[in-house]
Amino acid sequence: MASHRTAPDPQQTQMPGGIPYIVGNEAAERFSFYGMRVILAAFLTKHLVGLDGEPDNLTEEQATAAISWFIAATYTTPFVGAIIADRYFGKYRTILWLSLFYCAGHALMAMVDTPLAETIRSRYILYIGLALIACGAGAIKPCVTAHVGDQFGTSNKHLLPRVYSWFYFSINLGAIGSQLLTPWLLNHPSFGPAWAFGVPGVLMAIATFMFWLGRNKFVHVPPSGSAFWKETLSPEGVRALLNLLPLLLFVAMFWSLFDQTASAWVFQADKMDLRLPLLGFSLDPSQMQAINGMFVLTLVPLFSIVVYPFVDRFIAVTPLRKIGAGLFITAGSFAVSALIEQRITDGQTPSIGWQILAYFILTAAEVLISITMLEFFYTQAPRRMKSFVMAFCMISISIGNIFTALVNTFIEREDGTVLLPGASYYWFFAGSMLVVAIAYLAWAPFYRGSTYLQGEEEVVADAHG
Repeated sequence: MASHRTAPDPQQTQMPGGIPYIVGNEAAERFSFYGMRVILAAFLTKHLVGLDGEPDNLTEEQATAAISWFIAATYTTPFVGAIIADRYFGKYRTILWLSLFYCAGHALMAMVDTPLAETIRSRYILYIGLALIACGAGAIKPCVTAHVGDQFGTSNKHLLPRVYSWFYFSINLGAIGSQLLTPWLLNHPSFGPAWAFGVPGVLMAIATFMFWLGRNKFVHVPPSGSAFWKETLSPEGVRALLNLLPLLLFVAMFWSLFDQTASAWVFQADKMDLRLPLLGFSLDPSQMQAINGMFVLTLVPLFSIVVYPFVDRFIAVTPLRKIGAGLFITAGSFAVSALIEQRITDGQTPSIGWQILAYFILTAAEVLISITMLEFFYTQAPRRMKSFVMAFCMISISIGNIFTALVNTFIEREDGTVLLPGASYYWFFAGSMLVVAIAYLAWAPFYRGSTYLQGEEEVVADAHG
């Protein structure tokens, strides 16, 4: 590591040389993650087999809870990765080594319909594989996000918003491909679960290799060693975490709704007319999740180039204002889902075009919230605890999914009925989101924080409300 630059070049005004490797790695890694996640709902409710060879499937509520627990675990383990990176090994080595857990998880999941499944229930093989992926994917996630920011210094920090937008763009580019491909592999008689879970594993191996290729291009910010806990628990570190805690809790409800595109919205799409309006062909219910990525590819540049500059003429576009707008918009997406579910309950088969509308609304909220959170939490983190604070940011995803899992666990009665049937389920989440958004409006004007960037001596105190 001694031969690598340990801080950004203060004279560098252009894009850092390591960024293409990070973005390429992220696209391949997200292909693997979303390619696996997109088929979980269908696999858990239609493809699980017991030792006796008979179906061993979960109910929709059980599957939604299981998927939510997996996502919650994936976004809790970032704390482990952050501590390993910031305290011991640095971000680069942590990402590279923990990617091996990730690859092992995919390899195990590819065995769900092999002879191994004849001696172990397929759901147990799946759960162990998911646990390994949660450890690998979650632990490297804050390191990758912070590693992006570490490449920038005082002379090119103005490029950070653009890079985080393209970073998010690459995530969705990888996600779209996998979300269309793996459901097709799962349902095709010549392929099936082994291929559907195996192909994402191959992409994870490619992602790890691409990251290794950039090793000599990266800025390698060294770990802080024993000073990590001193800085983390210093008045400055504690103040940064306490300042960001309320924001984390507000945004958690957004993730509670958003991540149900992998569960509740899949089950809803299965009851709709899946012919795409004006196009004349249909998508599998699981493939509908690719609509989100397609909208991201359109809305990220639209917001950056058109919407933000236009709105900024009349009112300053600050990070907290973006997030606030996104929270209200999120509630609207589930209101559309509630109206769809009401028509299904009434015996109709509504067009999938209505769910596409819900995806459009939810994706607009995602662009306002998720990209902004990545950039905002990075800049608000003291320099030696960037990965730790990025892990803290991601705990909002975990909290949101825990909420979803608990709701789906508690609403299921022993006789198979549920406490929130039909449209009432979606109205419950839309109403919860609206309450949180209103509470956010009362909190946001009082936020005060400080901006920290690698290579800067000064700390800029600022208000973002």
